[in-house]
Amino acid sequence: MAAPRFSLSLIASVIASALPCSVFASDINNTVFNPVQLSTSQTDFGGVGLIQMPSGRMAPEGEFNLGASINNEYHHYSVSLQVMPWLETTIRYTLVQDLLYSNDESFSGSTKYTDKGIDFKLRLLEESSWLPEASIGVRDFGGTGLFDGEFIAATKRFGNLDVTLGIGWGYLGQSGNIANPLCKASDQFCSREGDYKGSGGSVDFERWFKGPAAIYGGLEYQTPYQPLRLKVEYDSNDYSQDFPVTRGNVDMTQHTPWNFSILYRLGDWGDIKISYERGDTFTLGVNLSTNFNNMKAIWRDEPIEPYDESANSSIDEIDWKRVNQQLNGNAGYEESKIYVNEDSVTIIAKQTKYRDSDEAHDRASRILANNVPATISTYRIVETIQSMPVSETVIDAKQYKKVANNDYFDADITDASQTDEVTYSPLDNDLKSNNLERWDYSISPTLAQSIGNAEDFYLYAIGVNTDASIWLTDNVQFSGGLYFNLVDNYDKFNYITPPDGSGDSVARVRTMFRAYVHDNPIRLNTLQLTWFEEYGSGLYSQTYAGYLESMFGGIGSEVMYRPLNSNWAIGVDATYIKQRSPDSWFGFYEQDFQSGGTEGSDFTVISSGMTGFVTGYYAPQWTFLKNTLFKVGVGQFLAGDKGTRIDFSKQFDSGVIAGAYASFTDLSAEEFGEGSYTKGFYISIPFDIMTVKPSKNRASFNWQPLTRDGGQMLNKQHELYELTDERSPWFTRKGL
Repeated sequence: MAAPRFSLSLIASVIASALPCSVFASDINNTVFNPVQLSTSQTDFGGVGLIQMPSGRMAPEGEFNLGASINNEYHHYSVSLQVMPWLETTIRYTLVQDLLYSNDESFSGSTKYTDKGIDFKLRLLEESSWLPEASIGVRDFGGTGLFDGEFIAATKRFGNLDVTLGIGWGYLGQSGNIANPLCKASDQFCSREGDYKGSGGSVDFERWFKGPAAIYGGLEYQTPYQPLRLKVEYDSNDYSQDFPVTRGNVDMTQHTPWNFSILYRLGDWGDIKISYERGDTFTLGVNLSTNFNNMKAIWRDEPIEPYDESANSSIDEIDWKRVNQQLNGNAGYEESKIYVNEDSVTIIAKQTKYRDSDEAHDRASRILANNVPATISTYRIVETIQSMPVSETVIDAKQYKKVANNDYFDADITDASQTDEVTYSPLDNDLKSNNLERWDYSISPTLAQSIGNAEDFYLYAIGVNTDASIWLTDNVQFSGGLYFNLVDNYDKFNYITPPDGSGDSVARVRTMFRAYVHDNPIRLNTLQLTWFEEYGSGLYSQTYAGYLESMFGGIGSEVMYRPLNSNWAIGVDATYIKQRSPDSWFGFYEQDFQSGGTEGSDFTVISSGMTGFVTGYYAPQWTFLKNTLFKVGVGQFLAGDKGTRIDFSKQFDSGVIAGAYASFTDLSAEEFGEGSYTKGFYISIPFDIMTVKPSKNRASFNWQPLTRDGGQMLNKQHELYELTDERSPWFTRKGL
């Protein structure tokens, strides 16, 4: 008898008949084929590209990458952020292993030469069926010339293969394998100056796209095995002018212009890689990444109160204490007062829980609808901060009940509410509940840090701030705080003046940080009296006096005009300052010139002086700069230098804010010292995407490439722009 024959289709039919039809159909429908996809990756220097060379490709908007690459000559540490779909930025620190920071051991010891570089890349073309993605960029535009270069690159994708072709100048064109095409336009592009301006850190526009030029290119291939990617590039730098060669007599001979790399993707959060470069050098690297647009909050929050029409027929039947507790716990309104008249209920309170004001309004309205009688036709919510009213939301009770009942499709709290200027007055209204807390206190960790210093690459101080406040009147607050220093390495910070003598004519303000923190582990941080006032129509002020921050005391005032729902505001502040003595909690320096002391040499301080600014705030409404904020201040800084502070920040869909600032003053680069001018970067992260509870608070991380005295500002305890945020939400803008 012939052997029975089986086919795959027959076996599948038998299995299908043995399973419930719904299960089998579900398995088939849920089977999704995910093809292997080529994603962007970082160069050794940071920024999207090949191995050493940048490509024309951009990462997805919001992509944030921390990278490190290490070989015998260089240790690169980089942070890259795709700020806009068309703008990539990179901050990089490089430790040159064969060179010292300076030849003066008393100034910088054995610290390695540290290069601080900032890169940017702009997209020129988006990729299409026929056109590549093309970009133009500048590497190390604010450094010391170690890696400065410019490039234009184009990248085209063919399946899982990215092909890049580019032309580089400066460090990226040192091999000079072609003539600089811009020389034909002007002879000034044929040569490139070999030194940097000032004391480093300046933008040397005069060098851009000048001197040697070279063609480079390469391939990046995503293998069928998802974690594995391969790269090969033709390098346009011959390494003949690298600092280890020109200053340290290190042999960096390029045996071949071809570089090779293998990358292993650890998941959506990182890569590890190994490269073989110049024919004799291995480089190890790691990159960790996330996307600020895609970060989501996962909350374990109290559910909104279910709507149940109030059975109370009179205001007098309501348990107002219970209502106030619900407003606090379920809707996030603290320190609330509740006023009632014959047809409306008004809540005057501070919102501390929800960035999304619509969520807070919905919850508060639900609580009122469940408790107040039907005779109440209007709910009002007046939001305050530091006892100053900032906005008033009027909610139609009848319309809100339709929203709560979902009487129609897509019902929303905004159908029943409108936010406008504060017009409400508690006169002729009955105060039914007062939950105002006159005392308040807080404990918070702090991190002060400085990167790329002469004494050590990373200086830090970790401590705890303890703050307390009491309202003496409805507008006057008395507050103070102690700082407890837990651990730091600022004992290494020995800055007096650099070996070249630059900066010795500038008053010592921020470079005295060690004396205030490391030498005083417990210190009175602040002790001040503040008077807040709201004048109506968007005009606010604060007047303050006392010990304003760890290094300065004084008396001053700030006034701000901020129209409701406007994308601009303007503020003016002025403060008479005296520099606090690090040797006493309550003492001040009595004269400008100081001899010896804790600093060990003669130096200048601010025994008395003025600081203040006129500051404009503007949030552009342009598509290519969406969700951004410019702050520009003009005035006098702490050390008496005059100039401007420019601050630019971008907010991503999650609420994360990334920003950069720079101070340009009348100090020369030589007077300022290394770095030429003050610059810094910061990231502000909402608590509610880091914890399981909704919150309006934020964690901020700020760092400066160098701590110097020029271009420094007073660290005021309160900023009116932040306090009045509810008028046009920026810090409390709801996540998208």
